[in-house]
Amino acid sequence: MKNYDAVIIGGGACGLMCAVQAGLLGKHTIILEKNDRVGAKILISGGGRCNYTNLYSTNANFISENKHFSKSAFSQWSVEDTINFFQTYGIEGHEKTLGQLFPTTNNAKDVVKVFEDLCAETYQDIVCNANVKDVVKLADGNFKIIYESDGIKNEINSSKVVVASGGLPIPKMGATDLGLRIAKHFGLNITETAPALVPLIITGKDAKWYAKLAGNTIFSRVYNERISFEENILFTHWGLSGPAILQISSYWRAGEIITIDLFPHSSIIALIQSKRLENGKQMLLNFLSHIFTKKFAEALSDFLPVNKNLASLTKEDLEMIDKFIHHFSVKPSGDKGYDKAEVMRGGVDTDELSSKTLEAKKVKGLFFGGECVDVTGWLGGYNFQWAWASGYVIAQNI
Repeated sequence: MKNYDAVIIGGGACGLMCAVQAGLLGKHTIILEKNDRVGAKILISGGGRCNYTNLYSTNANFISENKHFSKSAFSQWSVEDTINFFQTYGIEGHEKTLGQLFPTTNNAKDVVKVFEDLCAETYQDIVCNANVKDVVKLADGNFKIIYESDGIKNEINSSKVVVASGGLPIPKMGATDLGLRIAKHFGLNITETAPALVPLIITGKDAKWYAKLAGNTIFSRVYNERISFEENILFTHWGLSGPAILQISSYWRAGEIITIDLFPHSSIIALIQSKRLENGKQMLLNFLSHIFTKKFAEALSDFLPVNKNLASLTKEDLEMIDKFIHHFSVKPSGDKGYDKAEVMRGGVDTDELSSKTLEAKKVKGLFFGGECVDVTGWLGGYNFQWAWASGYVIAQNI
């Protein structure tokens, strides 16, 4: 039986970075990956293009019960470190929008290949189709990891175990609660989990109105009492999606209302007042069609007096228009769940881990990184930055 400095459970972003960084330090690890190849979620991220970091990433872009927890990891592995790492191994980045960095090749396979090549060069072992069944702490302080591969039961002993098995989103790609179960098995607390960066569902009397607008996008400011985001929203057959909705979903709780400013950088009333001095006979429908899509403007007939001309709009009409356009209120009935979520909110309680090493305080030699930890980033490369940073930090300490 080979001797490993650590067994890494999960061959995603965190697990791969951990193995590679350990290898560069002369350590020997083995990755146990449930899928038939490593990097499954990397390959589908950003529509297969892999938004691998964000130029503006700080710990303020992450949700956690302890908002300061990620600071240590990001001080050890910065955005600049991520950029330099990928440049060193042949991947140049280019910014698209809002600091989102993609490979110039626009191919996520190139990102995964960097890790596969480095694992081979540094003699890190990878076992795919490996279904971890149990992790047991032995009397001598080591761990026994039991897994099945191709129907055969296997065991590995190691002094260190790294749990980088991801979260619950996209179960069809092999996502499970393995990391949470391991944490619970060793008596670690779990912060409540939920889908995050996920589309929101609208039901009831307004559902048909949203459905008939499916495909329409509007640049908006979406906000609640905790935070606001300015990006596109997308109307769908089931409700709302698009970057701004995905972002706010991480801060939304069942039963809460979110508010949308559909025209965030100007006053719709000031524009109407100006326009009706120029052409008071213009119909409100025609006016709105120049701001929004014609389909959306026509749909507003359910709520606004679109068949009036601008000159005939009353004070009450203007107040109604202002409220609808700048304070569009939405009460989602739910979200699309883990099948459609980008990431999981919550996870292994950060109070259970050392922020400097990501080792469990109660269990020597047991480390947690990536998505299974209660550190959830915004949309746009932030979660990859956490995965790389946590993988690096763990590698320094195994």
